[in-house]
Amino acid sequence: MRRAPNRNLTLYYEHHYRGLELLDKQPFILEYLERAYETIIRSTEQYRETFAFRVDLRFPEGYHPYGLAYQNEHLDRFIESFKAKIRHNRHISRREHGYAHDTVVRYIWASEIGQRGRPHYHIAILLNKDAFCSLGTYALGRNNLFNRLHEAWASALGLPLEAVTGLVELPKNPYYIVHRDDPSSIASFFFRISYLCKAATKVYGNGGHGFGASKA
Repeated sequence: MRRAPNRNLTLYYEHHYRGLELLDKQPFILEYLERAYETIIRSTEQYRETFAFRVDLRFPEGYHPYGLAYQNEHLDRFIESFKAKIRHNRHISRREHGYAHDTVVRYIWASEIGQRGRPHYHIAILLNKDAFCSLGTYALGRNNLFNRLHEAWASALGLPLEAVTGLVELPKNPYYIVHRDDPSSIASFFFRISYLCKAATKVYGNGGHGFGASKA
């Protein structure tokens, strides 16, 4: 294995990791694969079923990045805003029904630079399926996860909700149900998110990180 441009990272050229198949996007970053794997396993250890989904976050036209660390401040604000919305939803549900399943918000993200030099984020979010099992109708104004994602990104960018239309993108077949006792469901989701761990299109050495995952 050769070293990535960042000397602390290791290029990985295999087609499987921990026995799990990877997308044909070699090389990957070994350390990213391990963090992604650990995040999934922590969720399956805590919850019998995990509702996991993919979402892409883009910046508005005319956005001029000032380094990856600056960009990642927006991602940090998005994650904190989304977590707050989940906590609020669980609080309202408990107040209305007397009980509500709680959830830890786990996530895996990658920052990339597109063909036109514009930054964007690929994110996978993992929730307790007993708490959330659907993104809801893909229409603004609904009380669902789809809208909470838009609201959180608008908050992170300091923009009105309508200004982020088209900036929060759900890719094709965005969600997975990961079962603790079904290795194939774990393998299927890991295969999908291995894309976030590829070395290509990552940016190194400009003051920030190109990949991250929740710690808990």
